[in-house]
Amino acid sequence: MSAEAVVVRPRKVRRVAIPIAILLIVVFALVGTLLRNTPTGVVFNLSDQIAMGVLGLLLASGVMLLTRPRLRADADGLEIRNIIGTQRIPWQLVQGVTFPDGAPWARVELPEDEYVPIMAVQATDGDHAVTAMRSLRELRRTIDA
Repeated sequence: MSAEAVVVRPRKVRRVAIPIAILLIVVFALVGTLLRNTPTGVVFNLSDQIAMGVLGLLLASGVMLLTRPRLRADADGLEIRNIIGTQRIPWQLVQGVTFPDGAPWARVELPEDEYVPIMAVQATDGDHAVTAMRSLRELRRTIDA
């Protein structure tokens, strides 16, 4: 039984996060470069300037974590990568794939009222999220058949 894999990544969050990360790096590098001695008597050293650049990189890295979510589904199961951590869930454990009303992202329903959020399928993506859910459900139907 051959089923085509489904791979989904969020779209809108990537379009927002990447420019923000770039802006943070540029702003903090610029501030670090322009950081000099002031007429108030405050003295900024080279280490302070470097620290500003590093702070910009750290903040940009934090913003880029928002682009990390991904969903891979194939005949063996689901691989859900959220902001922190990746889980592999076999289809035998999946009781359903839902998108509750008002929820920011989809989720996989598991036994005993547990669930795993699928941050790769976000409500803000609109039609892309609808297409992803349809593809995922079609894959499951193909596997169950």
